[in-house]
Amino acid sequence: MKAPAPIRVLLVDDHKVVRVGLRDMLSDAADLEVVGEAGTATAALAQVRALRPQVVVLDARLPDLSGLQVCRQIKDELPGVRVLILTSFADDNTILTALRAGADGYLLKDIEEGDLAEAIRRVQRGATVMDPHVARVVVGEASGRPAPRGPLERLTGQERRVCELAAQGHTNRQIAQALDLTEKTVRNYLSRAFEKLGLERRTQLAPLFAHGGSAPSPQPPR
Repeated sequence: MKAPAPIRVLLVDDHKVVRVGLRDMLSDAADLEVVGEAGTATAALAQVRALRPQVVVLDARLPDLSGLQVCRQIKDELPGVRVLILTSFADDNTILTALRAGADGYLLKDIEEGDLAEAIRRVQRGATVMDPHVARVVVGEASGRPAPRGPLERLTGQERRVCELAAQGHTNRQIAQALDLTEKTVRNYLSRAFEKLGLERRTQLAPLFAHGGSAPSPQPPR
């Protein structure tokens, strides 16, 4: 059986080093193909029209136009193109403006390599992908209450999942099995998370997750 064609991806960021880094992050994903890059809104719109990518990975701020304006224009002209905002800006106004412009996802630039590739796949399949902080902003907006803020917002999605399971008392081996990671990768996630949170021991994680979460339950080691 012939393998399906890879997902066509356009990278849009005004910093070349970021675009190179993103291309490198996606280079090992056989089902993804970076078909073009752009550093300005004008170039991005021209590339979208010429290359017809399936997913545009788009920074929220560009030198000539807002990335959010670019998102709105893409959606107006080519509604079938999926737009994933990838930015370092996590203020509530930018998030809500992006979603109102039709963005299909909103992630922060500290995302891990595998998480970005999976987010592109999910967005292409029609899902909406959001950083945990972004999701809380959306829930807060819908409920009329400000989004709660706390130290966990400093973590990437995968760091949060690993820490949540560690807070529940699971071993590195169990966490690795639950999230399909190696034990070394789990240790690395915990190390980075502890540094961000200013923690020294696993037991200090428990109060941060006292109100529950959504990480998958690990199976007992075989």
